[in-house]
Amino acid sequence: MSNENQIQTKSNVVIRFAGDSGDGIQLTGTQFTTAAAIAGNDLATFPDFPAEIRAPAGTLAGVSGFQLHFGSQEIFTSGDLADVLVVMNAAALKANVKQLKPGGIIIANEDGFDGKNLRLAKYAEGENPLNDKRLEDFLLYRVPVTKLTRTCLKEADTGLSLKDMDRCKNMFVLGLLFYMYNRPLDFTIQQLQTKFAKKPEVADANTRVLKAGYSFGDTIEVQHGRFEIKPAALPPGKYRSIMGNQATALGLVAAARQAKLRLFYGTYPITPATDILHELARYKNFGVITSQAEDEIAAVTSAIGAAFGGSLGVTASSGPGISLKTEAIALAIMYELPLVICNVQRAGPSTGLPTKMEQADLMQAIYGRAGEAPLAVVAAATPSDCFAAAFEACRIAVEHMTPVFLLTDGYLANGAEPWRYPSTADLPEIKPIFATPDDTEDGIFYPYDRDERLVRKWAIPGTPALEHRIGGLEKEDRTGAISSDPDNHQKMVHLRQKKIDNIALSIPLQELDSGPESGDLIVLGWGSTYGIIKTALIQLREEGVDVSHAHLRHLNPFPRNLEELLRRHRNLLVPENNNGQLVRIIRDKFLLPAIPFNKIKGQPFTVSEMKNRIWEILRENSN
Repeated sequence: MSNENQIQTKSNVVIRFAGDSGDGIQLTGTQFTTAAAIAGNDLATFPDFPAEIRAPAGTLAGVSGFQLHFGSQEIFTSGDLADVLVVMNAAALKANVKQLKPGGIIIANEDGFDGKNLRLAKYAEGENPLNDKRLEDFLLYRVPVTKLTRTCLKEADTGLSLKDMDRCKNMFVLGLLFYMYNRPLDFTIQQLQTKFAKKPEVADANTRVLKAGYSFGDTIEVQHGRFEIKPAALPPGKYRSIMGNQATALGLVAAARQAKLRLFYGTYPITPATDILHELARYKNFGVITSQAEDEIAAVTSAIGAAFGGSLGVTASSGPGISLKTEAIALAIMYELPLVICNVQRAGPSTGLPTKMEQADLMQAIYGRAGEAPLAVVAAATPSDCFAAAFEACRIAVEHMTPVFLLTDGYLANGAEPWRYPSTADLPEIKPIFATPDDTEDGIFYPYDRDERLVRKWAIPGTPALEHRIGGLEKEDRTGAISSDPDNHQKMVHLRQKKIDNIALSIPLQELDSGPESGDLIVLGWGSTYGIIKTALIQLREEGVDVSHAHLRHLNPFPRNLEELLRRHRNLLVPENNNGQLVRIIRDKFLLPAIPFNKIKGQPFTVSEMKNRIWEILRENSN
């Protein structure tokens, strides 16, 4: 009996792929994501890389994961528990089975459950989870993926080695899933042909295995049925799937173009920020200069030099690298030059969990320098929002002559979602204010003269009559000469702080993302908690509870109406993937009894965790 008449329609599905890093898990997830995007689904992804570099194959430490949430409805998170779990070996099952819904589907490569793999995954002697009752709450498909892949390629006489054959087994799983979710193979085959154009035998092998996986699904007539997820009702426009680091890079390029400036990017490789360099290196045609320096200090100081020379200077790192850049960032504050510092946060301290996400660098961004060294801080909320956040960071840096921190994190950097291409005509102009020879007084140029916003003009070296002194020693007001006068020092500290405070006059007032203007509870978020909070509140609203949500883009300075907005609600909850940082700043600035909600596991909140905490607060205040 054919399953063609048994296709079930679902509004959304969560699939989690797991296996060794060498199993092509990330590629499999990315290919299925592309297929979902082409089908018009809304989606969100969460790649979950091993924290150890080159952990031994088959061990728990070496498990790589990729979670995809796609659907015909609007998607804001990569999902809580999975509907389908694909595992390539015993360790992948052991590490991820708790992430599967009761009644969910397990597709297990049973060739990855031999004696060696079971020992590496620390199962007891003679124990095989595929044979006992621990999986009876799930629908288990035991598929000899490795064996079937080898059989397919040996019969085709591809001439590939056994090792090269095994590299194709992820395509078998992808083909099986394409069958289960009624996806065509054509686009993926085309991508394989393009990717391996110089190795046609590899392209042919992967294509054969992809088709074999699809045929296998048809042959065994997947007993749970097939599924159809119809296109989402996205606003009209041209879309692409974009990851956070890609969006950050494009935002930087767009901002430089709108400011009519050359973009210089000085960086040193570090997880998870490195892909910004890879992406920006593709845009030399837009005048982008990328420089991989010998260390973090050289990276940031080269960007400062570029800013002094009249370019948009940008650098990026993660928390440990930002620590090394700190003294130079303070130097840029003393210079009062535009500099954008991207911090793609990861779990720390020290090397910590380099492939896991965290929001623990907010205090570092706002306060983490010697002396009184204020700068602006903005944060992105979603992978595609990294474009707008990067653009805004550049605007503030250029128009207010200050370093600006852009905070993202590993969840945003490596996650993906649909992004509608913006029109250049819709992007605001960024207006640098350059000094000219007319800005002299009796033939003297005063580099620290300021406008009504306390912003000095950008004096480019080599411009006639604009000779001036730079350096890290305290500046005399107006002249920029070295000064150790105590009254002048206090004045300059206050001027630099007031200049940052004045940025609040050029940013939008804080608006509610959803919920009533006043009420029992408001949830205040920042960064990558956005999608989880939004989804939790949508579900609570369906259950009859309307809770408000405000999400901060500007973290220093705050929008000038933030305190008034928060005080209209009786309770304030601040969820963060740290030990409580924004909540401390809110308490300090506004003396509000903000309630912290913290998770520090290298993993984002789940929607259920968020809902449960909100229900607890509402019940406590109803008694």
